[in-house]
Amino acid sequence: MKALLLLGLLILSVTVQGKVFKRCQLARTLKRLGMDGYHGISLANWTCLVRWESKYNTKATKYNPGNKGTNYGIFQINSRSWCEDGKTPGAVNGCGISCNVLLQNDITKAVACAKKVVKDPKGIKEWEAWKNHCQKQDVSQYLRGCQV
Repeated sequence: MKALLLLGLLILSVTVQGKVFKRCQLARTLKRLGMDGYHGISLANWTCLVRWESKYNTKATKYNPGNKGTNYGIFQINSRSWCEDGKTPGAVNGCGISCNVLLQNDITKAVACAKKVVKDPKGIKEWEAWKNHCQKQDVSQYLRGCQV
């Protein structure tokens, strides 16, 4: 009985926390999903962006007081312009998806949305964390030892 209770608590905590990728695991996944060089952006830059936006966590969310939207998932995609969360007035939903999709452990749909975001006129500069931590930096460390 105790073992079942512990297993249930473990499953619950994994469900709530989501998947937190290891750096190299994320780099390999992003490469497999076509992000290496996508829209001229290196795999190292994408990996850096995700590190600073969500710490590689698929369930990350953060309210953005600047635009009164919420950032969702591993890429921290905002509900004001890119997804529908049912609580952001005037949301555009540029990716045509529910924001909950961006919180899934399978990041395929989050990657598809990030590809749309980066095609926006602001491009990768849409992400503040990339501008603050990755732009004009040596981002090679984000792929070091990953064999990608």
